[in-house]
Amino acid sequence: MVELQEKNGSVCIAVRAQPRSSKSMVSGEWNGALKVHLQSPPVDDAANEECCRLLARLFQVPPSRVHLVAGHSSRNKRVMVEGVSAAMATELLQPFLHT
Repeated sequence: MVELQEKNGSVCIAVRAQPRSSKSMVSGEWNGALKVHLQSPPVDDAANEECCRLLARLFQVPPSRVHLVAGHSSRNKRVMVEGVSAAMATELLQPFLHT
């Protein structure tokens, strides 16, 4: 199960990023983190920005409400999504998780 923490009307999500992929997409769960494939290379913050845009589309919020809070230079990241509860996040992630 993907690690989610709810705080002050936002949800913090553990993310495992795989840059330089052939397609940008969410592919499921990896060791308690949401696995995301990103076309952008991990150079000049391009992959981090793409990760935030991808998650904004997934959670149906503006990109300005998605922030990288940890893991700026790592594949393992923590992303804060404002205005989304843990229950709503779980519901939106369900199609990507194999239980």
